[in-house]
Amino acid sequence: MPGRQPLLRKTHTTTERPPFERIALILQGGGALGAYQAGVYQALAEANLHPDWVAGISIGAVNSALIAGNPPEKRVERLREFWETVCASPLGAFELPYNPSIKIEDEFAHSVVNQMRSFFILLCGAPGFFRPRQPPPFLYTSLSPEAMSYYDVIPLKATLERLVDFDLINAGATRFSVGAVNIRSGNFVYFDTATHQIGLEHVMASGSLPPGFPATEIEGEFYWDGGLVSNTPLQWVLDSSPRRDTLAFQIDLWNARGQLPRNLIEAELRQKEIRFSSRTRTATHEFKQKQMVRRTVAKLLEKLPKDLRQTPEAEMLAEQADEKVYNLIQLIYHAKNYEGCSKDYEFSRRTVEEHWKSGYTDAVRTLRHPEVLQRPDGVDGVFTFDLAEQDREGSTA
Repeated sequence: MPGRQPLLRKTHTTTERPPFERIALILQGGGALGAYQAGVYQALAEANLHPDWVAGISIGAVNSALIAGNPPEKRVERLREFWETVCASPLGAFELPYNPSIKIEDEFAHSVVNQMRSFFILLCGAPGFFRPRQPPPFLYTSLSPEAMSYYDVIPLKATLERLVDFDLINAGATRFSVGAVNIRSGNFVYFDTATHQIGLEHVMASGSLPPGFPATEIEGEFYWDGGLVSNTPLQWVLDSSPRRDTLAFQIDLWNARGQLPRNLIEAELRQKEIRFSSRTRTATHEFKQKQMVRRTVAKLLEKLPKDLRQTPEAEMLAEQADEKVYNLIQLIYHAKNYEGCSKDYEFSRRTVEEHWKSGYTDAVRTLRHPEVLQRPDGVDGVFTFDLAEQDREGSTA
């Protein structure tokens, strides 16, 4: 990851576009874990798998903006520049410089180092991202958004203004979607280049997680982080109309599956994982069932005589009929035992490097499976692939 030279040697290449009408990249929220998504994107870019649509929530919205807001040849560089910025030490010269040659082999020691660094980030913020609010929120006399948040996100605004070309996003070459929650109505809202003129405020709204960050105002309404309702835009992409043959890479930062907690710290971490995982596997299974029904209806209508196809009932069914195919490729970050419940705000250089490398490695391993890029030929027209599931079944990938 960070560093001006490529983090990892290019190991794979795809010269021809896979036989799909659309390639979608779907990015979950998860704070510092977002470096995993950047590593995945590096591998996809090296394989010439440039998305036609990027959709994200929270840090996924930030990564989406860095991708859609730059030409393909600049995207990895911009992602690297962003993550280099935010993982710089908040203590400046008062902290020892990062040395990649020094390994922390002991899990307990690694956990202590991570917890100390996350504590400093809570106190000092993350450069180019957020900083403690001055004066503190309890000293504000007005009922402003600033009075209801612990951190100021002006640094993130400046970083995104420097690294993202919003004119390029709105030009529409790559469709762009981010989700946020309207505070007054509680409704989930998507800001999408298909329906909106996207600006910095839409990306900020998607990442306005209370009470850390302030709400974002857009046209008189105030918005919080989309992860409060749904931490993944998977359904938004899959249910979009008109439907198209889609190769979708769903990059999750929270694993819905885990172990029974053994203490209070593990209990806090487990509830975070459950809350923010958005149960991607369940949503994928439900979509697979729906698509199977749509394809069955389409085949049935073809067999009906003309007079029956023109009945109101058949016409209503025809609106739902669909023969499109989908490859849903899931990459889910699996946290290490030493990361703990602060893993989403532990922005140290060492940890960001680990996340980036993990995402890159998982994506490279996934792309070694040729079926990932092939059109599904099953009855339901939906192929799902999860590297973790394959490994549990004994895959040698």
